Amino acid sequence: MSRGDSLLKASLPDEAQLGRDDDSVVRERILDAAFAAFMERGYAATSTLEIATRARVSKRELYALVGNKQEMLVACISERAKRLQVPADLPVPEDREALAELLTSFGMQILREVTDPAVVGVFRLAIAEALHAPEVGQALDSLGRETIRAALRQIMGRAQASGLLEGRPAELAEQFGTLLWGNLMVGLLLGVDERPNSREVAARAREATTTFLHLHGSTHSAAKRRRKH
Repeated sequence: MSRGDSLLKASLPDEAQLGRDDDSVVRERILDAAFAAFMERGYAATSTLEIATRARVSKRELYALVGNKQEMLVACISERAKRLQVPADLPVPEDREALAELLTSFGMQILREVTDPAVVGVFRLAIAEALHAPEVGQALDSLGRETIRAALRQIMGRAQASGLLEGRPAELAEQFGTLLWGNLMVGLLLGVDERPNSREVAARAREATTTFLHLHGSTHSAAKRRRKH
């Protein structure tokens, strides 16, 4: 083999890597097709054949890259749930200002993601399919809602470790979530409320944070007095 041939071969993409990239593209296409079909026809009424047809793949390829219909549903929800996780390098809040900033920032992230029309559609799907396909609701709760709860528990646990809050992280997380949401999700599900814009999202997150910290202000004040003495 000449030096030129060697250089040409070295510059060509690795075939195995090309295969993995192609699989990733096809898998994404399958999940997009599955999600669209679930939204239009309902989970129970959607067949794997219809999803394969929409995605322009064979049923064999569909099962190999994603799995059965339930696994496709789980994958669809999982991809959206990833955006609701707390970063691994989440800083530990050292004072009330840092905690307020953290809660407001994450509150805005939650509101932006969960009020997305596609996510609201998944909630509607879970409600509509509650009797025929309870696995839809189970997947949404374990992958979607639990991701939010776990992230909030983590934030509250770190604030507790810093002496900024007292109480069980799970209960604190539930309280903040209630303040953040109010009746917004019900209105969105019923179609009587519009998705909040960026300004409304920021205002709602700040208000929830201010109210929450006000409710838990005495603990911080007492701790501050103890440190002075």
